[in-house]
Amino acid sequence: MLEAVGLTADEEAVYRLLVMNTAASAQDIAARGGFPLGCAEGLLASLADKGLATPTDRQPWQYTASPPDVALLPRLQRNADALDQARTAVTELLDSYRSNLRRRDAGQLIEVITGVGALRQHLRQLQDNARHEMTWFCKSQYVAMPSGSNATEFEALARGVRYRVLYEQAFFDDAGAVNNVVSGIRAGEDARSVPELPLRLAIADRAVAICSLVPGGPSGSPNEPTAALLRDSSLLQALAALFERYWEYAVPLHAEDVPSVARGAREVHDAAPLAKADRRLLSLLVAGVADKAIASQMGLSRRTVQRHIHHLMTLAGAATRMQLAWQAARRGWL
Repeated sequence: MLEAVGLTADEEAVYRLLVMNTAASAQDIAARGGFPLGCAEGLLASLADKGLATPTDRQPWQYTASPPDVALLPRLQRNADALDQARTAVTELLDSYRSNLRRRDAGQLIEVITGVGALRQHLRQLQDNARHEMTWFCKSQYVAMPSGSNATEFEALARGVRYRVLYEQAFFDDAGAVNNVVSGIRAGEDARSVPELPLRLAIADRAVAICSLVPGGPSGSPNEPTAALLRDSSLLQALAALFERYWEYAVPLHAEDVPSVARGAREVHDAAPLAKADRRLLSLLVAGVADKAIASQMGLSRRTVQRHIHHLMTLAGAATRMQLAWQAARRGWL
């Protein structure tokens, strides 16, 4: 049992005899342990060299056991440290091996996934293997995972994985989507909303990603989805940067806000073009004109200007004026 601290089975047996007795001579060890006298003397000398036994001045020469916490625990700690260093070295070597392999073989960078079943399995494995963070683009009309079916997310959240999820506004039109997003937020998901997303995307620990290649529907639809599994590469870094860009300008969601955002998505989708006065107000706002000056130029009170701005923010699903300006530009309101 003590091989981990460098003891042979015979040395461990002798050390245990010393621990159980105040002191013992080579003759005592030979008699109690069934060792030849010469062997017992050698084992005692070996334990003394390793700091596990101490000779006394009693005749015949006797030995006492060194305290286990003093003699053994430091050895275990040194071995544990050495094991950690070896594990780190192996990890570095493995990273270098994979990096060199990816340079020689493009198949190590991109794997094509076809079909609903395969895509669903890969998405679950991606989350199971995540250790720090998952980032998602969630578009409307599910392909592999219907809204509310991703139980793997809750398991990952429970073990400390951070989830940052971007929902496009049309996502909330899917059946049950509102309640499912609320459940995710309450479990710890960090959620935001944008008017529209360019593709379906999931990234684990900024090291592995799955993104859509060819649009497709759920199982049974005429067109099966085709996606790519990407490993560490410039393309993956570009997708991670794309996520951060959308995240920066997205509207943060809280559990109590999701129903109103869902309603806002439908209202904006069906909204008529902005009135001429609202377009002028937006142009002045984006130009950096202060509320007081806008009110003066448009012949309105400052309070009325602020009320119009708040209405436009609600219409755009924006939490700040900066987000309103960004949304206005995207929607062609300016």
